[in-house]
This record gives sequence, structure tokens and C-alpha cells, in this order.
Amino acid sequence: MIIRKVIVDNFRCFRHFELCFDDTLSILVGDNETGKSTLLEAINLGLTGQINGRSVFYELSPYLFNKSTVSEYIANLREGKKISPPFISIEIFLENLPEFAELRGSNNLRREDAIGVMLKIEFDDDYKTEYVNYISNPDEIETVPIEYYAVRWYSFAHNTITKRSLKLNVSFIDTTTIRLQYGSDYYIQKIIDDSLDNKEKAELSLAYRKLKQAFGSEKALVQINQKLKNEKGKISDKDLTVSIDISQKASWESNLTSYLDDIPFQYIGKGDQNILKMLIALERSAKDSHLILIEEPENHLSYSTLNHLINKIKDKCKDKQVVLSTHSTFVMNKLGINNVIMFGEDQKTTSLKNLTPSTQDYFIKLPGYDTLRLIIAKKAILVEGPSDELFIQKAYLLKHKKLPIENGVDVISVRGLSFKRFLEISVLLNKKVIVVTDNDGDYKNNIENKYSEYFGIDHIMICCEKDDNYVTLESHIVRVNKLNVLNKIFSRNDKDKKDMLSYMKNNKTECALLLFKTMLDISIPQYIMEAIDD
Repeated sequence: MIIRKVIVDNFRCFRHFELCFDDTLSILVGDNETGKSTLLEAINLGLTGQINGRSVFYELSPYLFNKSTVSEYIANLREGKKISPPFISIEIFLENLPEFAELRGSNNLRREDAIGVMLKIEFDDDYKTEYVNYISNPDEIETVPIEYYAVRWYSFAHNTITKRSLKLNVSFIDTTTIRLQYGSDYYIQKIIDDSLDNKEKAELSLAYRKLKQAFGSEKALVQINQKLKNEKGKISDKDLTVSIDISQKASWESNLTSYLDDIPFQYIGKGDQNILKMLIALERSAKDSHLILIEEPENHLSYSTLNHLINKIKDKCKDKQVVLSTHSTFVMNKLGINNVIMFGEDQKTTSLKNLTPSTQDYFIKLPGYDTLRLIIAKKAILVEGPSDELFIQKAYLLKHKKLPIENGVDVISVRGLSFKRFLEISVLLNKKVIVVTDNDGDYKNNIENKYSEYFGIDHIMICCEKDDNYVTLESHIVRVNKLNVLNKIFSRNDKDKKDMLSYMKNNKTECALLLFKTMLDISIPQYIMEAIDD
């Protein structure tokens, strides 16, 4: 592991943010706008001095500053208060490794004796006179005067550092920003270097030179050059002609481009482009990098392709520290849910490191389960299958005039997976979770005893019918609704509720869908009402 802690002040969405790393792999998950991408950007900026692929010296912008900090600064100026201009600080605390020993010191905001670097964007005192004039009309101030700011990059030993002097290689991989100038030129050149010996390369080079020379004798080119010679004197007193560059710098390798199934790289699908970009980026950087930052590797990729990519990331990034953001349950589960750092509201973070080993292994083996939906939801209702999910949606719609998801409530079908796996996550995240389940004819053993450790937790509810005579959801629906209403909904003519119950048990999902669609008034079992009661 290379970095052990990051502290960020006043950068983008972070007014003050602190995160410790305790493993070589960290998976950042959370809703949009919670700070996952900003953290990757901050780490990269703090260790490379770059943002958007360029030196931060050339990318200074008022929009790098935290909006609340800037608003407070302007408000204080307008109230006549003397206040220092806001600053941005990114502190990266590194592991105690011999190669970083010269970075040790206490030049950080907490004056902690540690190894690390600090990048600061702050007011430059050389502009004091200009600044005083700038704030003389505070009502006209709308933002931070970045023209009077300087970027300072120090080690904790208080030595100025540069990208070259910092012996730490960082790779930031984001397929949405990677541009391959010649398609996959790097990949082609690597294959050539690995596959061809010097004699074969020389033969190709000679063939390519002959090809270019032959082009110069083409009739169309000869005619064009003759016209150019006739213009002699207008541009130059010397003969002007055009041809292909046959100098050494225009080598045959740089003029090759890649095709996938005879289609040029730039015209293939986004999924194929993205995985090729990701693999090339890993190939280029993984070997020499200490730290690899990856932004949402799942973009445009199918499950099978994503599985291949995840395996490549595991292989290429072995023994490296990786910080990766994702919105994919598959990526999260496959790489290990124990490595998840959850970003919640107000940039509060929670680690899932303390999940039991059996639960960690379970989700790695079955990565398709919707664990990320539970993690991101404001509140989750867990049900046993699709028919229960549809009926809960209907009940919620009838009571609240909205679908659950419109209020941030996610109804998740667990599909045979033990509810307790999800409840374990809920305990760590302090997430409100409601379990809606059948008693299977034995409430005491199947519910009371099975979930005994969760009944005393405020943010967890177990909703189930206590009467053992009513075993399934269908039996409760038949009990609380009139037979004629159910006959109308299902286009049947049953004379007895037993026949109706038998039909509903044999057609669970179809009946649930009809109940969801019906405009008739239906009654909802009491334990379902408890589950949807806000």
C-alpha cells in the first residue's frame, strides 16, 4: 500500500474531507454527486500536480473551490469583515517506505510528523496591493480572484517538489477522457516489438519506404507537382513539390492503425473502444505505477466483457494500490464487497471491511446480486421474489400516491438469498431496511428465532404475518379481499376462496402483475401496511 490517508479542504464538493485507506484495493461506491470522482481527482492532483491531463498551473479556475466556502467568503466581505481568501489544500499521507523517507516532516495542516505531500492553491502575497483594490467594492465580487493565486507543492519536509522529484508514479484511468491519437497505436507497436525480430522489422521498414517512393511516381501526383512548379516565383524561387515523408521520423510503425473485424478503431462500438482503451491503459501504466486510480470501468460494457476486464484488473494490478469508483454491483461484488467504501450524504464514508468472511465470499461467488442498490438507497424493502415486489409496489402506490423509488425507497427482490446477508450490510451502514417475508407455517422458528439479533435494532424491521395458518402472501391477499373482486381482476369465476388461492399460488407472478395493474379497490394485508408506513 502506498497512500494511507487523504485530507482534502475546499476542493470542489469537499469542504473538509478525510479518508484513511487500510488495504491495497478500495472500491468507492455511492449515489451521484457524493464525491467519489472528486476524491480520485484530488488524489491524482495531490500526487501529480495535474488536473484534466494538464498542470494545475494552467487549469486554475474559481470552480475548483468549494461552493459553500466561496459563498461564505463573499458574504463576509460584503458584511465588511476582514477575512483571508479561501484556499484549497490536498494532503496525501504515504506509507513509511524507505524510498519516501525524504518526504517526512510536519509541513501539514495538523503538524503531524509523517511522510507525505501537500498541494496548496492559495493567495499569493505578492498581490496584496491588487487584492486590496479588488475587495474595495465587495458588492461586485462574485467569485474567488484566482488571478492572485499561486500553486505550491511541498513535501511534509517543507521542500518544494516537482513531478520529476516525486519518485511516485500514479496512473489515472478514465475511458471517457482517454483519446488514442492513432487508434490503438501503442498496442500495435507493443505487439510488433514483442513478435518481430530486428531483421523482420528492417524488411518491413524497407518495404514501407519503397511503397512511399512508388507513390511519388503516381501519375496524379506527378501532374500536381508540375502545376506547383508552374507557380514558381509566387511562393518561392525554388521548385515546390509534395510527396510522402520518407525521413526516419515518419516510421512505418506510427502509420499503422488498428481494425476490429475490418472496422477502423474509431468506428467500432463504444463498448469495444472502452475495453481496449482500458486494457491499453493498464498495459502502459500498471507495470511502473505505484498507485492506479480507475473511474467507472463498467462504462458501455456487458456483463461478460466486464467480467473479462475485472479479471485483467486483478491480474495487472496485483501488488499495486488501486482506488476504483463504480456504479456497478457486479464490479463491487466481483472485486470484493469487503473493499467497499460507501460515500453517503455530506461525504460521510463507511467501510464494509467488517462484514463476516462468509458474506464477503458469498457476494464474490454470486456477483449479480443487487447489493449496491441496498447500499445507495435511502431506505430498502427486501422481498422474497418478483410477485412480492410487484405487490409491495402496488400497496405503496395506493397509500402514498407514488411509487417507492420516487421517495428514495428501493424494493429489492432477494431471490432466494438469505435476508441476513443484506441485514449484515444494513447494520454496518446504519441503513433503514425492512424485510417482508412469509412465515412458512412456523413464525416462531422461521422469524422470531431466525432474526432474533435484528429485532432490537431501530433501523431494521421484520414484517411478517404471525398467524401460522396463513403461510404465503397469496393466502393473505385472499383473506382480506372479497372473492368477487379477485374474480374480476383475474377474469375467473371461482365459487370458493380455496380455488382462488390455489390458482394464485400456481400463477404467482401473473397474478401479482394483474393486481399491480388493476384499477379496482383492493385491500392490503396488515403486515404489508406496516412495511410501507413511513
